[in-house]
Amino acid sequence: MENIDIGKKVGKYRKAKDLSIRELAKLAEITPSMLSQIERGLANPSIQTLKVLAKSLHVPTFSFFIEETNTVDLVVRSSHRKKMIIENLSYELVSPDFTGNLATAIMNFPPNTASSEKQLEHKGEEVAFVLEGKIKVFLDDEEYILEPGDSVKIPAQMKHKWENNFNEHAAILFSVNPPAF
Repeated sequence: MENIDIGKKVGKYRKAKDLSIRELAKLAEITPSMLSQIERGLANPSIQTLKVLAKSLHVPTFSFFIEETNTVDLVVRSSHRKKMIIENLSYELVSPDFTGNLATAIMNFPPNTASSEKQLEHKGEEVAFVLEGKIKVFLDDEEYILEPGDSVKIPAQMKHKWENNFNEHAAILFSVNPPAF
């Protein structure tokens, strides 16, 4: 919770409601001086004061405690993707990291490679989209050949395996919820 600046949030909500410090202080029954100190980070409001400020601003009290997201951390440049190599396969992480509920990556399959020797299962639900090449996907007892533009949804706990037994490179964009590889 090091990124949380409660006073800054109070000021942001106050300005969004087009209230002056004096007007909000009057509504919250605190002095304008105290509100000014809170907004500048020079005073720490009590929980009771935060409740009154939240009520006066028509926002939930917990909204003062939500961490701000630094948007620069949400952008992943193609030249800065995190890469993992597991045996013959390479993975490029498209999402910034494995936090949150979803991870997206590109699996790169050289010709004549497979994701594993046998079908595996995991707790995450997966959706995959073929970017280039052809790929064979095994889903339980069935197998399908997917080409560029084709996609597949793999429910959680379904046994599956990827296999590129063709003569060209294949690339698969996939998302997993929750993030797991």
